[in-house]
Amino acid sequence: MALTKQGRRNRIKKRIRKIVSGTADRPRMTVFRSNKEIYVQLVDDQSGKTILSASSREKELAKVSGTKSDVAAAVGKAVGEKALKSGIKTVIFDRNGYLYHGRVKQLAEGAREAGLKF
Repeated sequence: MALTKQGRRNRIKKRIRKIVSGTADRPRMTVFRSNKEIYVQLVDDQSGKTILSASSREKELAKVSGTKSDVAAAVGKAVGEKALKSGIKTVIFDRNGYLYHGRVKQLAEGAREAGLKF
């Protein structure tokens, strides 16, 4: 029986998560995209806590107009700026089973523009 799109993503996600793990000084930057919104979190896997997050639903980011890719780039910049303010310079990027193109790529490039290294 063929995998559904969600099942395929979950299989890729598990394969990535076997390798990728975040720490307090180098957290895992995980991305979730829905049809309308995009969310990103910096997670410390050792303590099991989210350090900070950003999404396209935040007040200042909800005002961004343009395509969903433009909004994703703005969310990437926002999470990069928040991370630098809290003293985080490097992260491990977790694309969460999504292909690295479109909104996920724009978010990553926006975070790099803000100064995050990964």
